[in-house]
Amino acid sequence: MTAYEAPPLAAQDPALSKSQQAYRWIKDRIASQDFTPGYRLVLGTIAGELDMSVVPVREAIRQLEAEGLVTFERNVGARVSMVDDSQYRFSMQALSILEGTATALSARRLTPDDLRNARRINELMIETLEHFDPRAFTALNQEFHAALYEKCANPRMIELVRAEWARLGHLRDSTFSFVPGRAQESVREHENIIQLIEHSAPLGEIEKAARRHRSATLDAYMIHEHPDEALGLPAF
Repeated sequence: MTAYEAPPLAAQDPALSKSQQAYRWIKDRIASQDFTPGYRLVLGTIAGELDMSVVPVREAIRQLEAEGLVTFERNVGARVSMVDDSQYRFSMQALSILEGTATALSARRLTPDDLRNARRINELMIETLEHFDPRAFTALNQEFHAALYEKCANPRMIELVRAEWARLGHLRDSTFSFVPGRAQESVREHENIIQLIEHSAPLGEIEKAARRHRSATLDAYMIHEHPDEALGLPAF
């Protein structure tokens, strides 16, 4: 399963409450862009798809509204929120810190097989550069980073990282669509992070490399889209 594919209905965790199942189902489809910005979320239709009443679906919608992924308008109903450029920046800044920390906390728990898998994914990313597909590259990019941070011993940290990735999936199809040159730099930085982990570099050094890798993508986006605001960017 790629990073942007929503799981099939049968994959829903029966241990979750109905509202949590509905929340996950809708959120996955926002992240995968099956439900694009402005898409109307009809409670009855979703409830029918999930074979449940509208009550848990309404609860899920309220939770997504609290997260900023859904807006509710009187006489219109619930819709997937429109792209907010400032929210993209905020999520990228938050993710640079969260993911950098999660990667460092995961580093000592990664096995040689884990690192081989991360390198394999990075090699697939390199292969896409010749005939560049920004969305496929972004999906592999998320898979690569998950391979490095998913063994973080702090489950709350992983939960926060995943939440920001899901938010980014809604806010931007792919930053690399705007700054494709950043993709080549990104895969080189990936290899550097892998090497730091392989050589048991200090955790602070791993954290800094992972954090700066993420914030460099935001820097590239800002320079391309908002050059006047890019001056004096803080080093997140």
